[in-house]
Amino acid sequence: MAEPDHDHLLLIVVGAHLRAEVCDRPLAYRLVDTINTWLDQHRAELSIDIQPTVCTDVWYVNTRELHARPTISIGGPGVNALSAYFAQKLHAAYVRDEQIMVQLDPEFVDLRASVWGMNHDLTVQSVDLFKTRYLDDFLRAVATQVEPHVE
Repeated sequence: MAEPDHDHLLLIVVGAHLRAEVCDRPLAYRLVDTINTWLDQHRAELSIDIQPTVCTDVWYVNTRELHARPTISIGGPGVNALSAYFAQKLHAAYVRDEQIMVQLDPEFVDLRASVWGMNHDLTVQSVDLFKTRYLDDFLRAVATQVEPHVE
């Protein structure tokens, strides 16, 4: 298999922690399935190829060229270093009882998001909320982006 073309990646990042591998990685692949369904439904409108790809926080943090790609981090700061980093950088778009968190730019200029809950069940709820409330707008922004956000 050829190396993925970084210019088309939409990264879904999970922690390299064992709990993240067991709990968050399956959520990431379900999100990829949802994104692929959305891409299939909107293929005629899209002018770019978008490749949703799951990777770990370790891979993301150590691969500088990935930092400019649209990114969704899944899992809390205790198991995902990228979520810990995003906690200080991204706007809290949705917080429920300090138990569920969706962080992202509500204008979708900065195409990075962090989605997590205080435990696995709450993270599942957070991912479901992200899919129903934010994913369509996020993907439309990814499909029409001109310049990705870079720090």
